[in-house]
Amino acid sequence: MSRPKKQRPHVGHPNDPLALTPLLASYLEHLRTINLSKWTVVNHENALQAFLAWCNERGVARAIEVTRQMILQYQRFVFHYRNDKGEALGFSTQLKRVTSVIGMFKWLTRENLIPFNPATEIDLPKVPRRLPRYVLTPEEVDAIMSQPDLSDAIGIRDRAMLELLYSTGMRRAELMNLSLYDLDLDRGTLIIREGKGSKDRIVPVGDRAVAWMQKYLADVRPWFALDPDPMIVFLTHRGAPLSRNQISYLVREYIKASNINKEGACHLFRHAMATAMLENGADIRYIQQMLGHKSLETTEIYTHVSIRKLQEIHAATHPASRLLRREDRALPRIDHTAALQHIDAAIAEQRTSDARRPRRAVGSYALKVLRLAARERERIKKE
Repeated sequence: MSRPKKQRPHVGHPNDPLALTPLLASYLEHLRTINLSKWTVVNHENALQAFLAWCNERGVARAIEVTRQMILQYQRFVFHYRNDKGEALGFSTQLKRVTSVIGMFKWLTRENLIPFNPATEIDLPKVPRRLPRYVLTPEEVDAIMSQPDLSDAIGIRDRAMLELLYSTGMRRAELMNLSLYDLDLDRGTLIIREGKGSKDRIVPVGDRAVAWMQKYLADVRPWFALDPDPMIVFLTHRGAPLSRNQISYLVREYIKASNINKEGACHLFRHAMATAMLENGADIRYIQQMLGHKSLETTEIYTHVSIRKLQEIHAATHPASRLLRREDRALPRIDHTAALQHIDAAIAEQRTSDARRPRRAVGSYALKVLRLAARERERIKKE
């Protein structure tokens, strides 16, 4: 049963066509006519409803009553807002809240519904480009894949869903809208229709994901589907398409059950797929095509996440990346007497230097150096 839609107050007189609520409805209709996606319109509506609620609390009912100073005040309100947990809104969320307001007043001015635009020359917050907080390793992905109960029909469905997320890197909304007509498992491909930006793309599907999808489609989905069949790939046991929240909940619970100490849901598999392909030598332009990114700059974030190649280059080229010189490491079965003497001398010198200072002056860095040198000494002895 779907959750009842929250009733929002009508801002302005019901018979006033220039009140904020009817103008918001007209603006949303305009966004639909220019073929913005359903979820883009929903996001704009949610952001603008928050602005209308803020205006209603201050007795502002008509668009003509909104001034530039009020919009700047609303921007400060969004910046200082805290939720029930005391957490602030992220800068990307703040940007969406403010740009939605700017977009509506720009349209109202262009349609001559208000005499001037109060939302001009508003400085927008700078959104920092941050790396993904968590990236799954192949071993962690395997641990998550082993969580669904394969003796149960729902477990088989969920395993096929997880495999498809990891193999293709598709978004949650793209998985939710995936149709049976979009699958071509014989060729190992699928079509993602109207992805982000309302763009279609064809992506390959790995053999393992194909095998689980074939099992789900043959053994499970026919029992879930009801007449008339919605033709959506992933269904609940009652025959309805899985919602966005249901997909996120299932994936999040499987991640928690795997005990990998990482948080997240569907997007973790997207990050894991891109990082794994990049570390295994895939060209970043192909990864961009797989993920459906409009700009290569968005995909380049995974070049910062994938640090394994950088570690290899650092170890091979930086003179201080190892305690022994590169020439010594390259020679097999050499006499390490000189190296041992060098390490012993360094340890003795460090201890002598530390003995001359008060105990509290000996830093943790010096202790780490001693431990590393001793460990290197033991490694050389074994060789």
